[in-house]
Amino acid sequence: MKLARTIRFDRSDLNVFPRVADEGEWALVGTFCFAGLDEEAISGKVKQAFSNGFLGLQSFGFSTLVSVVTLKSDEINKIKMQLSEIFISEFGAPNKTDAMTAATEEVNFMAELCAGHEVGTLLAVQRSWGEKGISESFRSLPKSDSCAEQKIWTVVDEDDTSAIVETKVGK
Repeated sequence: MKLARTIRFDRSDLNVFPRVADEGEWALVGTFCFAGLDEEAISGKVKQAFSNGFLGLQSFGFSTLVSVVTLKSDEINKIKMQLSEIFISEFGAPNKTDAMTAATEEVNFMAELCAGHEVGTLLAVQRSWGEKGISESFRSLPKSDSCAEQKIWTVVDEDDTSAIVETKVGK
């Protein structure tokens, strides 16, 4: 099974979100965080989180990008349990059964989103308000195009003064 973890390539998330996810947290789409708000109530850093943020499960902070990873089978139940406890304590779920149902749906949605992608693929979300409420679209950057695959330097022997250090950004 696949799921996603938050990833950070630069410090920009630290400046744009009300709370920032730590790198490497389990990530969820997290649209439920905005379900009780109306469009006029969303502004500033909250608007940035609404528009472009995935939710980090441990911190309940946001991340612009997530990376698809393989999930160990015993971890999925821990993630669902953790989220169901948050639904009870923070979102007022009426009981453990309803909280677990909602947590399972949220985790399964993220797993479905990741299932069609290779491990290492980067995902981004874009949310907006429409006539029917919140709409979402997702973009992906395949692993072969991601920064992890780009050559940014070559190590050369100090004694070889004729060597040229190659740097490459992008393609």
